[in-house]
Amino acid sequence: MLEFILLSCINTLIYGLLLFMLSSGLTLIFGLMNVLNFAHASFYMLGAYFAYEVSTHIGFWPALVFAPLGVGLVGIFIERYGLRSVHKYGHVAELLFTFGVFYVVNELVILIWGRNPVAYKIPEMLDFTLMSAMGTEFSAYRAFMLLISVSMFAVLFFAITRTRLGLIIQAALTHPDMVGSLGHNVPLVFMYVFGGGAALAGLAGVIGGNYLITEPAMALNLGPIVFVVVVVGGMGSLTGAFVASLLIAALQTFAVGFEVSLSDLLALWGVSAPDAGGFFHDLLRIEISHTRGMMPYLFMVLMLVFKPKGLMGTREE
Repeated sequence: MLEFILLSCINTLIYGLLLFMLSSGLTLIFGLMNVLNFAHASFYMLGAYFAYEVSTHIGFWPALVFAPLGVGLVGIFIERYGLRSVHKYGHVAELLFTFGVFYVVNELVILIWGRNPVAYKIPEMLDFTLMSAMGTEFSAYRAFMLLISVSMFAVLFFAITRTRLGLIIQAALTHPDMVGSLGHNVPLVFMYVFGGGAALAGLAGVIGGNYLITEPAMALNLGPIVFVVVVVGGMGSLTGAFVASLLIAALQTFAVGFEVSLSDLLALWGVSAPDAGGFFHDLLRIEISHTRGMMPYLFMVLMLVFKPKGLMGTREE
């Protein structure tokens, strides 16, 4: 039991911080631009594929720099020549546009790299066991992922709340006319914010693509979970996204080890489940481990019912 708890805590940290790396860019874009970007998971996928190409030719460490920059340039192009044109038509037009971008990017990836996973591997320098406890191994690459994720959170939080650039960006969101009258190019600020958010998703792809798997379905697999993280944490709250990422990762990770059904829980209270078949009988027989996939969405529904602003959200939309 203790080994299961230790392994689950490690996996929660790894998966949770990977979710935060992916959701931080979306949180940044929404918090500073008020744009809910459905194509955000596509930037994560592009980061993994760009890193695969760069690492194949010149190594992983250059890919850690050039792949996010490349994804950031793609994000800047999309904002400048696409999203900016539909922004004036409201949120529905933005959602439809980014939804279309998601499918266009997905099809382009299939055309270029095919439908099968690519051989994007963990660098040999970090492919070893850093420490072992109670039969559980903790690799150096996992430690590297933790370091990158925590560093990203610290840098983003400091940049947004403590630097002049962060203050300009926040002011441009609430008072764009005033910021423009002070000589700042507000559309340019928003363009770089969108590009920066895309680059953060690309960095998550660089780090997570070789740890998980790099394939065309990777955006679709993680995309919905990212929106759950943003909603649960609070729309636009970077700290909320960090906390929500760890909570959702813990829900999914610990649920795998609980092969207990609702009827077993009722039996602990002295209540016997009905013997007859039917919907309720089948429902009571479902084990907690089988509900791993739906738990984040159930958590989000409960959060919207009891705390619509999220864990640390303050914005009224």
